[in-house]
Amino acid sequence: MSTSSWTDAERRVLDALDEQSLAETLIELVRVPSVTGTDAESELQHRLGERLRRLELDVDNWRLDLDGLLSDKEFPGTEVERSEGYGLVATSAGVGEPALVLQGHVDVVPVGDPDKWEGTDPFEARVSGDMLHGRGACDMKAGLAANLAVAAALRASGLSFERAFAVHCVISEEDGGLGAFATLRRGHTGEVAVIPEPTSGRLVTACAGALTFRLEVPGRAAHGSARLSGVSALDNYLALHPALTALEARRNRDVDPLFADNPLPYALSVGTVHCGDWASSVPDLLVAEGRLGVRLDEDPADARAEFEDAIAQACAGHGFLREQPVSVTWPGGQFSSGRIEPEHELIEQTQSAIASVTGDRVPLGAGPYGSDLRLYAGLGGIPTLHYGPGRVEMAHAPREQVSLSETLQVARVLAVLAVRRLGGHR
Repeated sequence: MSTSSWTDAERRVLDALDEQSLAETLIELVRVPSVTGTDAESELQHRLGERLRRLELDVDNWRLDLDGLLSDKEFPGTEVERSEGYGLVATSAGVGEPALVLQGHVDVVPVGDPDKWEGTDPFEARVSGDMLHGRGACDMKAGLAANLAVAAALRASGLSFERAFAVHCVISEEDGGLGAFATLRRGHTGEVAVIPEPTSGRLVTACAGALTFRLEVPGRAAHGSARLSGVSALDNYLALHPALTALEARRNRDVDPLFADNPLPYALSVGTVHCGDWASSVPDLLVAEGRLGVRLDEDPADARAEFEDAIAQACAGHGFLREQPVSVTWPGGQFSSGRIEPEHELIEQTQSAIASVTGDRVPLGAGPYGSDLRLYAGLGGIPTLHYGPGRVEMAHAPREQVSLSETLQVARVLAVLAVRRLGGHR
């Protein structure tokens, strides 16, 4: 760790950053089973609101107008039903709009098959050496804990700053970005934002998008013993699937240099397949849902059009589907891509903060996933990047884990960045 270039203010904030409290906060966060769309999502927002009020920040904790947001023409889509949702923004005192926003989402994906967790409760927050295991540990409660630790350290340092900072805690990132969308629609903004999603030791300056698709593949029902008198929707889908594989290959031929180390940045994945309603009947309908990767700077409408054209061409070359083509719809989350301008000062400022804490600069990269970055950078006009603890390969997995020391390191980097951007300390 390089300390020679630290100012007195930076040292004071770093000294105030409590390592033990950071670990305890992360454990507490993971133990709240805040699966997207559940009551625990709201519970955690209220807990965090109280925590931020204790830091004497100006806290806006509001109930979302779900009907109004869903009817907004720019609504980003959602995967799950929810009866309520809450926004949470905490802002410090200071002149003008916040000079830095630290954003994090409180929701996590479902745990999947509990047996895959090797006898461990996914929400136990088990610590083994330097690693903390549990659903949401990596994606992204470690980053959320780092944000909270920075806010607490800025307060505990006793310093006053000329510029304000803000902490945004949002719901529903995993299924479309409702929380970020609602936060921006409420008018919360900032000069720049950092979202500490897991970045595998890189500085992520761009994210691909992802569009949820639904295919309804028809067939003709018949008794299973008279299979030849029917047409299986499953067989029709299997005839269609090579068109999806070919489309994915075409869309990944020329990729942005930020994806240099990624062999498949724009994945096309079929996630669910439901077919038939009786074992001894030839199925007359197969429904498949999945995600289509959106290229950097690509209009999602163009991605949808290319997908639909590939399906139409495959149907045109198939005897049955030519007459009864596959239906394509776009339910659920619709993530466009997003990026910060390559020359924006926030990139170099973050690199400088990283180097002052770790002694090294880190490579720039892009995320193959959709994230709230595209809403903050696009809809909100807030230059935004990702830098956070954990490896994205661990996210959504039954082995989800995060390094406590890496989480502390990220918190220290964000603390230094905050001091430098807030300025005018005394």
